[in-house]
Amino acid sequence: MFWKKKCCDEGNGRANDKKKRVGECHSGGRCVSWQIQAPHVHAGLRQSIESGELTTISIGSYFMAMPPARSTTILSVRRDGQVALGGDGQVTLGNVVAKADAVKVRRLAGGKVMAGFAGSAADAFALIERFEKKLSEYPDNTRRAVIELAKDWRTDRVLRRLEAMLAIADASVSLIVSGAGDVIEPTDGVIGIGSGGPYAASAAKALLAHSTLDAKGIVEAALRIAGEICIYTNTNIRVETL
Repeated sequence: MFWKKKCCDEGNGRANDKKKRVGECHSGGRCVSWQIQAPHVHAGLRQSIESGELTTISIGSYFMAMPPARSTTILSVRRDGQVALGGDGQVTLGNVVAKADAVKVRRLAGGKVMAGFAGSAADAFALIERFEKKLSEYPDNTRRAVIELAKDWRTDRVLRRLEAMLAIADASVSLIVSGAGDVIEPTDGVIGIGSGGPYAASAAKALLAHSTLDAKGIVEAALRIAGEICIYTNTNIRVETL
């Protein structure tokens, strides 16, 4: 399934040999027309490629469509002085489960801060490394470190291309940070991000209101519920607590 760029809206840029997203060219323009080199490709795939839903790997001056990685449900809950952050283990490429035991939750700052990520793994790890540097600059002030990360993420020309979302929690604060510059502290301390985040967060809120489970128990139960609903989430769960 190979595609060749036909024209661009800013000059006649030529494809190069670097990994790029469909629709981009080295001249900085957006490709407005693509010419298929394999006529048997399904029309639905053509639409996905042209809409940018598929990423690409270049081969010479051609491009081969590859499905994006879809994965992740990350959930954090606070109750009775305990905070828990957990995630599932599934990584999905297109309609194939590529990995079932991925670790998406990490401890930082000597175990005092927990971070979970949704989105591209490479992008998320790059952001977590930058966040660790911010934590070293602002020790014992997780909120300030997150705000500084969001500022860099939003304004830096390289970082702002990273596609991920982070859930951060320490003993006193739970935060969501995104590349759009958003830093959100939920009122009830419940964070749900990723493909199954809304399902897990809904289940967690119900369990907080109608059960006596501790924070870890709620995270585990809610993630299992999300794993039964979301096709990009499994029940191979890892939970960290503070």
